Amino acid sequence: MVEMSDEMRTDGDRSSTDETRATDDEETENREFAERMRRYLDYAVLAGLLLLALIAALQFYLNASQTITTWVNPEYRAPFQAAFNLVLLLGAALGVSVQLRRLTSD
Repeated sequence: MVEMSDEMRTDGDRSSTDETRATDDEETENREFAERMRRYLDYAVLAGLLLLALIAALQFYLNASQTITTWVNPEYRAPFQAAFNLVLLLGAALGVSVQLRRLTSD
């Protein structure tokens, strides 16, 4: 049986270690790419849902205004509409303040 010299074994070990490192680097790059693509997809889904929510909120506002016009007596429409808009404004202000606190706490 032929024995390998120490130099030959070391060279063989080095090349297999280099191949292992190259494979590990490639796997790491693939994972990072997949994670980045997943994040972009998450942002795209979020943007689509935000657009849907904006359209739904606009439709709700317009339909609520139409309902006020239909069901509330003319002398009470202006105060009722003002109260409705004030509630929406306070809700939006609360949401903005919560988001600003989240962003500034990080």
